Amino acid sequence: MGQRNQTSSLADFILEGLFDDSPAHAFLFSLTMVVFLIAVSGNTLTILLICADPRLHTPMYVLLTNYLSGTKSISFVGCATQYFLFLSLGCAECILLTFMSYDRYVAICHPLRYAVLMNRKVGQMMAVMSWLGASVNSLIHTVILMHFPFCGHRNIHHFYCEFPAVVQLVCGDITVYEIAVYIGDIVLLLLPIALISASYVFILHSVIRMHSAGGKRNAFATCSSHLTVVSLWFGACIFSYMRPRSQRTPLQDKVGSVFYTIITPTLNPLIYTLRNKDIAKALKRVLGREMITQNPKVRLP
Repeated sequence: MGQRNQTSSLADFILEGLFDDSPAHAFLFSLTMVVFLIAVSGNTLTILLICADPRLHTPMYVLLTNYLSGTKSISFVGCATQYFLFLSLGCAECILLTFMSYDRYVAICHPLRYAVLMNRKVGQMMAVMSWLGASVNSLIHTVILMHFPFCGHRNIHHFYCEFPAVVQLVCGDITVYEIAVYIGDIVLLLLPIALISASYVFILHSVIRMHSAGGKRNAFATCSSHLTVVSLWFGACIFSYMRPRSQRTPLQDKVGSVFYTIITPTLNPLIYTLRNKDIAKALKRVLGREMITQNPKVRLP
């Protein structure tokens, strides 16, 4: 890497994209765009529903509320901004999922104290801590990475500026930085997994001690959606960020990124709402109010 010619630090990068320039390129892009629009629409609808129904203003739902063009180049500042935003969103997701597991722990293991331990102020504080911590961490990583000199053609083998692809273009020895990043990954990936696992150990213990079959079913139904998202999100992130550089390939990095940037957000609304009675009831209430507003003679059953 040290033998390559060093280029201007502010020169543009070239994003090679998700698909090769093949005849099927337009179709694959259109398919990905449709999936992306479904993800945006589904998540937007869920957020609006939570905001519209006061009964969903609980910590669980507050925390949840979260290349066809000719040129593929992206400016140095644009790449740095993109890297910062994606990293901030990813870090915040890890922290929010951890807080949500604590919310489930309190709801099932200490139901009588839930209103005190998880009041609105606590939920808002958790959200602020998640985004503030994620933003500070991402800003530090972005400044350090973009401070390194870049060499060669600056072609990023990816469809956006992500760490595994960008770091391949850095000149010189960055072993110390990579070790620091690996330690950061342990803190942001493995530590939340450990805390989430601990929460569910206590939850499982409480569920086993329940005498009501209905109570057990409700507890499992409440936790299953969160566990599904945790498995999908952290599994894809570990695959993308915790493998040694020698075992990485551009195709594997792209597949991992597609999974947690497109597939998981698309499934989130389905996972959180399909088996969630609170969301279903809230949707009926919101639609019912809309019908009454438009036609006062309508009466809900």
